[in-house]
Amino acid sequence: MKEKAAGRIMVLFDTEEEYAQLMTDFLNRQRDLPWVLHTYTNGEDLAGEEKGGIDLLVVSETAYCPKVQELAPACLVILSETGIKKWEGPVYVDKYQEAEEVLRTLLGIYMDMGETGLPRRIKNRRTVFIGNYSPVRRAMQTSFALTMSQLLAREHSILYLNFEHYAGISQLLPDMQTLDLADLLYFLNADMDRFRLRLQTILQHKGGLDYVPPMRTGQNLLSVTREEWMGLLQKLEDLGEYEYVILDLSESMQGLFDILRKCARIYTLTREDRIARGKLLQYEQVLALYEYKDLLDKTRRLSLSHIRRLPEELEQLTKGDLAELVKGLLRELKEKEGEEEWNTQN
Repeated sequence: MKEKAAGRIMVLFDTEEEYAQLMTDFLNRQRDLPWVLHTYTNGEDLAGEEKGGIDLLVVSETAYCPKVQELAPACLVILSETGIKKWEGPVYVDKYQEAEEVLRTLLGIYMDMGETGLPRRIKNRRTVFIGNYSPVRRAMQTSFALTMSQLLAREHSILYLNFEHYAGISQLLPDMQTLDLADLLYFLNADMDRFRLRLQTILQHKGGLDYVPPMRTGQNLLSVTREEWMGLLQKLEDLGEYEYVILDLSESMQGLFDILRKCARIYTLTREDRIARGKLLQYEQVLALYEYKDLLDKTRRLSLSHIRRLPEELEQLTKGDLAELVKGLLRELKEKEGEEEWNTQN
């Protein structure tokens, strides 16, 4: 017998036992799913144990039969194996795509059903925002931010966000159909449960690193208001899911200085030439002019001109000279955080 638990019910029914077990194991590893999962590989067991009250019934094409309909689920999803829609009414999802894509689609379907039914969460961790911004171009800012993100992700929950006009990170755009930062902003005013669920449908993963794919069209960045950006950061902070949020920033954003002010530490990448020095000087003068000079107190200037070669693959950024430099900076950051926490408590 399946143990009945409080909460919304998702039933997975597939007579292919290996697939059912692998998908069940994958789903059970996910955080904050809005349902209790019941898995069956035998139709008689399903009919005998589930007597109604199913919110989402996901059944493989080969296992589907008229008796399944008698369970009267709120939503019926067919895991398509042939690509042919044999029945009218059910929603079809490609069974043999990556498990993450199946989950993302199911979460989207679930959101469209209305109430999420997610448990209320108590914020249980402090979120530290780390800003990366420089007026100097081609100073390896994104490589630096990604290296830091991946190193932190070994021990902490990390979210990486890229706000550059042209991100140029093909490895973080695996599919042109992937939802991106613009889609997340659309749900900014939703309640926390729906925002959390929408974030899960948009998130991509690289190793232990979570990231929201950057906007494909840089022009979209220009139209987002300061209030919307600050609202996004506040929403992520209230969510309490991430210990660190790494911001890869650009001047294409309204409210850039206010975003930087929210960061615990700012890294400004530069180069060692006269034009770079001139740009930094002008940037600092603008900060002073608009009363943001306090940003300089938490800014660390860095030149990576001594690093001649970067790995081609994203995962390899955690090795080499740049990685060793970033490891030292992270030790400094954590020591500073420890001092601040001690001062706050005493």
